[in-house]
Amino acid sequence: MMWRALNFDEKAVQQVVSNIDELRQQLPIQMAKCLAFFAGVDRDVLGYEGLMAAQQCLPNNAMRDRFAAEYSVAGTIWEALSPDPCLTPYEQDYRWLTQVYESVRPPSGNGKLLWHALGAKTIELINRNVHLDTVRDDLETLVLDADLLEGILSELDADGKGREIEIRIVARLRRHLGNPAFVALGERLERIKERHEQGYTTSLEFLKEILALARDVLEAERLVDPEEERDRAKEALTELFNEARNLNTHIIVERIVTDIDEIVKKVRFAGWQATSQGERLVQRELRRALLRYKLHTDQDLFDRAYAYIREYY
Repeated sequence: MMWRALNFDEKAVQQVVSNIDELRQQLPIQMAKCLAFFAGVDRDVLGYEGLMAAQQCLPNNAMRDRFAAEYSVAGTIWEALSPDPCLTPYEQDYRWLTQVYESVRPPSGNGKLLWHALGAKTIELINRNVHLDTVRDDLETLVLDADLLEGILSELDADGKGREIEIRIVARLRRHLGNPAFVALGERLERIKERHEQGYTTSLEFLKEILALARDVLEAERLVDPEEERDRAKEALTELFNEARNLNTHIIVERIVTDIDEIVKKVRFAGWQATSQGERLVQRELRRALLRYKLHTDQDLFDRAYAYIREYY
C-alpha cells in the first residue's frame, strides 16, 4: 500500500516536471511571436520615444488585440516558470513587451478581447527595474501652462506629442481602476484614438482633444474623495486576504488589512513607486505586517499584496 502511494506521488511529480519542460521549450517560441509584431523597432530606446515606435506597429484595435492575445500566452508561461533561471535571457525583452502591453491596454478595461492584468511575478520583475526605464505620467506641466500649450499647438509633430500625452493619460487612469468616472474617461480616450486612427481627425485635432481629456483627467483627480480612494484600496486588499483565508483559516482579515493600510500610509510618499527607496520601505513594512500573522513565508501572497499596494496606494 505504501509502495503504491509513493509510486503515485512519483508519477504526479514526473507529470509536473514534464509540463515545466514543455513550458521551457514553448517560452522562446512565444517570445518570438510577440516580438514579431515589432520588426525593426529598436528595443534599446526607452521612454516615450521607444513606446511610440512600438505603438506604430499596432495601428488599430485588431492589431492590438492580436498582440494582446500572444502576450497573454507569454505572460502565462512566465508566471508558471518564474523564478526558473531559464527566464533570465528573456527578461529584458519581456519587460519591454510588458511596458508596450500596458501602454496599449484599454484604460477603461473594455475591448473585444479580455485584456489581463499583469501577474504577480511580472509586476515583481517590472518593479525591480522601474528606476531604469520608468515613463513619467505627469500631466500638470503639459496642460496648465498656457505658454507651453501655445508652443505645443504650433509644433509640426502634433501627432507625436498627442501620442506622448496619451501614454501619460493611460498611466494616470491606471491609478483609479474601478472608479466609474475614470472608466468613462478611459472610454473617451479610446473613442478619440479610434477616430484618429480611422482618419476622421487631423493630427492637430487629435492633439487638442487629447489635451482637453488630460485637463479633465486632472480635474477628476481633484474631485476624487480621498476617503473613497482609501476604501477602494482596502477593498482590494480585503478581497486578496479573503482568498488567502481559505488556506490560512487563522487569518483575521479585517485586522491584517487595517494593519497594512495604516503602515503603508505612514511610509509612502508621492511617487514612491518610481524610486527604489520607496519600494524598499513599503516592501519591508509589508513583510513585517505579514510576519505578525505568520504569513511572511508565503512569497506568492507577498507578491500579490505588494502588487495591490503598488496599484492602489
